[in-house]
Amino acid sequence: MAGHYPEKRSGNKGIEPEGLEIGTFNGETYIFVLSERASLVGVYRDTGAAPEFVQLLPSGISPESAAAIPGRNLLATANEKDLIEDGGARAHVMLFEQTSMTNQYPQIESVMVNGKPIGWGALSGLVADQDNASRLYAVNDSFYKGQPSIFVIDASSKPAKITKQLVVKRDGKPAKKLDLEGITTDGKGGFWLASEGRTDKEIPHTIYRTDAEGNITQTVKFPQELLAVEKRYGAEGITRVGDDLWIAIQRSWKDDSENTVKLVRYNTKTREWSAVRYPTEPAAQGWVGLSEITAYGDSLYLIERDNQIGDKARVKRLTRVSLNDLKPVALGGDLPVVSKKTVYDFLTDLKATNGYVTDKIEGFAITKDGRAFAVTDNDGVDDSAGETLFFELGNNGQSFSLADASK
Repeated sequence: MAGHYPEKRSGNKGIEPEGLEIGTFNGETYIFVLSERASLVGVYRDTGAAPEFVQLLPSGISPESAAAIPGRNLLATANEKDLIEDGGARAHVMLFEQTSMTNQYPQIESVMVNGKPIGWGALSGLVADQDNASRLYAVNDSFYKGQPSIFVIDASSKPAKITKQLVVKRDGKPAKKLDLEGITTDGKGGFWLASEGRTDKEIPHTIYRTDAEGNITQTVKFPQELLAVEKRYGAEGITRVGDDLWIAIQRSWKDDSENTVKLVRYNTKTREWSAVRYPTEPAAQGWVGLSEITAYGDSLYLIERDNQIGDKARVKRLTRVSLNDLKPVALGGDLPVVSKKTVYDFLTDLKATNGYVTDKIEGFAITKDGRAFAVTDNDGVDDSAGETLFFELGNNGQSFSLADASK
């Protein structure tokens, strides 16, 4: 339900329960079950019969043991995984305190359907419903390559609820060779999806149109002018402005100058391609690129981020580009560079749960009533803590106003 399932472990111990701790807090006995591969602690109340599920705790990476400290209302977990090569946490200890506050985690979970939870993880793109201000849609990336999906999200509840899964299908079967990184509505009840290509794995750089149930009805491959300058990192977001689809390319391709990436436009009526260049911040370490693009009002909003985690994370920002300033030209020409304005810093939100800062803030959507939501990609619990952060902007002490952003 919380998106922490390690799919690669399905044939070998799954979530791998690794430890058990019992403690009595305020007169009630709790059982803490540690899952090494899911990086979770399941908390259960001892009823004298079947244990009663209470909550899940994001334990840090690969919990091996735990100690209950009832006198201070604390639980400590010891975690063996070391992410120092990625700039992340060393093997570490996490502390959890029992309080009367509302649980901080999970921030998004799935509901039960026919007695089973909707399986999900690695959320990589987000879009708001055109008519329902509480409904969002997300896609998962190629970590779940056997089940590319569109997820329906009810954002009105806390935690947000994944209420339905639409498997993306081609000819009635789950579509293969997809790496879905972006989603937008098509204005007619269906969706446009952006798939990040990777030629060395035979994944084409493509956008797909689906009907309301996720069945692919149209396939649009990148034109040769783009493929001629291809690099590994492709489409990371898609949004629609009338008949135009705007696609954010994650990183520079062969013809891009340093610290620029392309915003590519495809007109669904004329089938013409054009583009502009977007200026990214210089990277202190690693790289800086784009993870999302969202149209709202007279602007495009983009997630610009570095690939750094923990204390090395610097660039996790929402920027704005005015639609009036976008003057795309034909591919292969001298692409104009657009101006951007930073309107929000995600670092406050990424630090809010006191875990390490994840690198992948990847989805952003604005509802019809002007509320803004963002989501992180948990990499399907692959060398990560598996946490998915889903939050409304402006709820962690940092103001956010679309009215202010448009000035």
